[in-house]
Order: sequence, then structure tokens, then C-alpha cells
Amino acid sequence: MSRKNALDDPIIAHTAWSRFRRLMRWMALWGALCVAGVLGYLYLIGTPMPIHMIIATSAGVWFTFMLGTALMSLAFLSSGTGHDEQIEDYLKKEAGYDDD
Repeated sequence: MSRKNALDDPIIAHTAWSRFRRLMRWMALWGALCVAGVLGYLYLIGTPMPIHMIIATSAGVWFTFMLGTALMSLAFLSSGTGHDEQIEDYLKKEAGYDDD
């Protein structure tokens, strides 16, 4: 009988994805605070702030922040659930380093 691994197990998958969503919600809040900080800084240094610049700056800062957060979170998710260990390393097998 084969054992379910990593995200194939519904309990592990549910726990991992709920942790991922919770982290993303918190980071969305931090991203909004970063946007407020950047806009506040631009206002304080006297940069002209037309509405299009505010929208572009807000979207650029927030989406960049969220993209970085999502990619790092997914890397930790796959590592933390054991999903990375499911990958077969054919180069390792060819070199004779197979532990199995």
C-alpha cells in the first residue's frame, strides 16, 4: 500500500493552504501599509502627486510586495509539506548517489 505524500494528503494540504492564505492576508495588510508609507514619503518630499501617479505607485508597490510574498510563501509551503522530497533527481541516480 502506497502512502500519500505531502500535498496529496487532504489533511496536510488543508493545513498548508490555510496557513498560506492566512499569511497572504497578513502580508496584504503589510503591503497596504508599505503603499501608505511610500505615498507619505513622496508627499513629504514635495513630489507632485496627480491621481495617475498615486494609482500607478500604489499598484506597483502593492503588487510587487504581494508577488514576492506569494513566491516565497509557496517555496516554504512546498518545502514544509515534504513536497520537494517527492521529486526524483535523475542526475543523482546517474551519478550513483541514489539513497533508495
